[in-house]
Amino acid sequence: MKNKNIFYITLATAFILLIPLMAMQFTDEVVWSLIDFAVAGALLFGAGLTYKLIAKKGSTTAYRAAVGIALTAVFLLVWVNGAVGIIGNESNPANLMYFGVVAVLVIGALIVHFRPHGMAHALFATALAQMLVPMIALIIWQSQISWGGAGISGVFSLNAFFAILFVLSALLFRRASQS
Repeated sequence: MKNKNIFYITLATAFILLIPLMAMQFTDEVVWSLIDFAVAGALLFGAGLTYKLIAKKGSTTAYRAAVGIALTAVFLLVWVNGAVGIIGNESNPANLMYFGVVAVLVIGALIVHFRPHGMAHALFATALAQMLVPMIALIIWQSQISWGGAGISGVFSLNAFFAILFVLSALLFRRASQS
């Protein structure tokens, strides 16, 4: 990878991190610590670098879009889960199951060597894992299932949002495999 790409990823990461930094100057609603900035920076830089490394493996627009959507879904899943939690709050042990969702995708992608047809299967499996998390949580932690005061329906809606992103990515990988 060229140093130029790393420079652009670093620049984009810094620019995005300026948004909460500037917001902190004008409102008390945004309060980030140094650790928050470090984690956000690592997630943003890691997502950008991963996109550059994986997207170049595919020659079609569908492949690159599929990679972008999958990485966006993983980024948002990790971000939301770490910031406020998806099931209950961020300290609820049920939220640890979302690491399993990401692991399904990572392990699947490695097994299929990022080939589009295999990536489609890996992302369909990831979407299934995403929807299994609230079901398992409901069985084990019945009384602690809620998201943002929206209750069980809020948890399932948010998980469905992520599952839809994974399915959309899978469909784009499938399309890329037919090209």
